[in-house]
Amino acid sequence: MEPNINNKDHEKREDEEEDQYGVLLYYKYTQIPDLDELFTFYHSNCYSLSLLGRVRISPLGVNVTVGGKLSALKKHIAEVESNSLFHGTDFKLAACGRPLNDKVAEECGFTSLSIRIVKELVTLSSNPLLKSPEFSDAGKHLSADEFHSMLQRAGQLDKESTERDRDLVLLDARNLYETRIGKFHTPDVETLDPGIRQYSDLPSWIDDNSDQLQGKNVLMYCTGGIRCEMASAYIRSKGAGYENVFQLFGGIQRYLEQFPDGGFFRGKNFVFDHRISVGSSDANILGTCLLCGVSFDDYSSRLRCSYCRMLVLVCDSCQRKGSVYVCELCKNHHKGVELVSSSENGRLSSMPQQIERETVSSDAKPSSQLPWRQAVGSPPRKLRILCLHGFRQNASSFKGRTASLAKKLKNIAELVFVDAPHELPFIYQPSVVTESHKNCTSLPSSLLQQSPPPPPSEHCRKKFAWFVAPDFRGKSESESDNLDREWKMGDGPFDPLQYQQQTAGFEESLAYIKTVYAQEGPFDGLLGFSQGAAMAAALVCAQQTRRRLLQTGEMEYGFVILCSGFGLTKLMEVEEEKIQMLKCPSLHIFGSDHGKDRQIANQASRKLASLFDEGCSVTIEHDSGHIIPTRPPYIDQVKDFLGPFL
Repeated sequence: MEPNINNKDHEKREDEEEDQYGVLLYYKYTQIPDLDELFTFYHSNCYSLSLLGRVRISPLGVNVTVGGKLSALKKHIAEVESNSLFHGTDFKLAACGRPLNDKVAEECGFTSLSIRIVKELVTLSSNPLLKSPEFSDAGKHLSADEFHSMLQRAGQLDKESTERDRDLVLLDARNLYETRIGKFHTPDVETLDPGIRQYSDLPSWIDDNSDQLQGKNVLMYCTGGIRCEMASAYIRSKGAGYENVFQLFGGIQRYLEQFPDGGFFRGKNFVFDHRISVGSSDANILGTCLLCGVSFDDYSSRLRCSYCRMLVLVCDSCQRKGSVYVCELCKNHHKGVELVSSSENGRLSSMPQQIERETVSSDAKPSSQLPWRQAVGSPPRKLRILCLHGFRQNASSFKGRTASLAKKLKNIAELVFVDAPHELPFIYQPSVVTESHKNCTSLPSSLLQQSPPPPPSEHCRKKFAWFVAPDFRGKSESESDNLDREWKMGDGPFDPLQYQQQTAGFEESLAYIKTVYAQEGPFDGLLGFSQGAAMAAALVCAQQTRRRLLQTGEMEYGFVILCSGFGLTKLMEVEEEKIQMLKCPSLHIFGSDHGKDRQIANQASRKLASLFDEGCSVTIEHDSGHIIPTRPPYIDQVKDFLGPFL
């Protein structure tokens, strides 16, 4: 009997499928009752099936990206589906080739199997003190067909489309390196591209641009859907006007499967596995080379920004061995920084103008890496903290006053000190005889006849301030450079409440700190003492309210430390309305009710602390004076606050 040729062909195809490689992506938000049990399952199952990739398990669900033979991936799906926790999970399985090379495989995590128990599946905020929104509050899921239909009706803008259909805004929840090569485009529908470096930057962008979302029907999308879960819940948590948030179920990947020609999506979908990107039948290229601007969207070379390590697009013609590259975000942050070949000097050019500063660190040379990225093999990074001194101080004196703090934080932080922009006149007060003493018959006549003491004869360093009195007249350049500066006698006794009247000069100080950031930044956080704390608080307020037109990413920092701080009412109000809670992570250090701080009242520091969201603020009250205490337990509390930002 002759063999059945059709059966042989079928068996051959099955054998080929057995050997064909594939990638599987899925996530599921659900309460996990036993993390260890689920970890054991994934460890046993994935190793037995020879799967490689990443498995992340949290108390609220799983996020999985694994690769292997298609037959093994199908067996894995069947095992997972048998667990009632995963009913309704969207398994995205795709056949594909194996990784192009070892470098791509290693970067995408496909050279080994990594299974971890984590706190969050995706980190919505870099602020470790802020709670994530409830995933149950996520936006309504729309299928690819429903998503497409809403865009189609909104784009037509005819009589048949309702007002609801027309009042749409598209929000891309992905990072800049992803949106470079592909995004949705619909005529007459606004698409918001936050242009962020990492997902944890998205909440800040939402806060700064909430007016573009309020009262709108927000359609969100991302690669596979998981990032939209938390991001949509975050938007909805803002309350009235933010209820109508929708998300593309299954993400761009499911949309392109439903619309192979691309539909309203242009370019390619960046993916976090060795495939790098997935396109449609539309061959148009959306990305461009960072250097020459030619159409280009191939990330297979895995070139990265030499500053922040974000992926960059550099075409084959522009690639040079040993070159360093600066992404668009770092170019905006470091104005004037250009691409330099390492064959010339191996370094990035710096800005010509320099800010006078003093740095405290145990490192001999500052790192060229941005503080939020660390080079492979480099020593543990330190937090860079910009320190703002108090009234009538300077960088040098504040450095001296905080020497103990710098020493005890030397393993985790680098303190950078700068002078404030407003130079103050030298003032002295007679301390021997006052007008009231002249009528005192008990004082010797020789003492009554003495003149006020002369000012110190030795050279004194300049003193500066962040805020000055409204009638303050700054020094001219010639006066400022004069070494024999004129001393002035005070017109009255020292007023301990003078800081309340020093409300002018913020615009100049803001512009100055922007320059500091451009030349010396970035910084992980700010530390302000007394008036410097008031300045730091005003910066937080300005960023949250956008009152001072601070651009997103212009002055990034993760936290503030406010020591003996106070708030200036004039600067902490916006259009005569009290500000909402400030959501920046904050550490407040000030004297207790029975402390010895005679400069800034406990009530003033406590009132400033009350303006910050208690969910992300920490308060340390001490029994010392107008200082930053560094003895235990205070220094331990400072280290505990800084720990999550390392």
